[in-house]
Amino acid sequence: MSEHHPDGKHPRELTELECADYLEQIVYFIDNELAEADCEVVRHHLDSCNPCLEKYDLQRTVKSVVARSCSEAAPQELRDRVLVRLREVQVRISEG
Repeated sequence: MSEHHPDGKHPRELTELECADYLEQIVYFIDNELAEADCEVVRHHLDSCNPCLEKYDLQRTVKSVVARSCSEAAPQELRDRVLVRLREVQVRISEG
């Protein structure tokens, strides 16, 4: 038995514009910023639209990697080199 979109369309009949609306909501869905009723609609769409599900998985993975990267401290040697470069730029700006 094939799944259908809430408006009765078969998933393959969804237009790019309809998927674009869902893809815009996915960011809020990942961040738990949608009302529960909207979450249910997005979940249903993801269950029936593989391209959107793949984009959702990619967004979730990227968000996870960025979050993990932001919590790690840079090595002290790198931090020192960045500070030196920042000071060099500040000196050039103040002299210019």
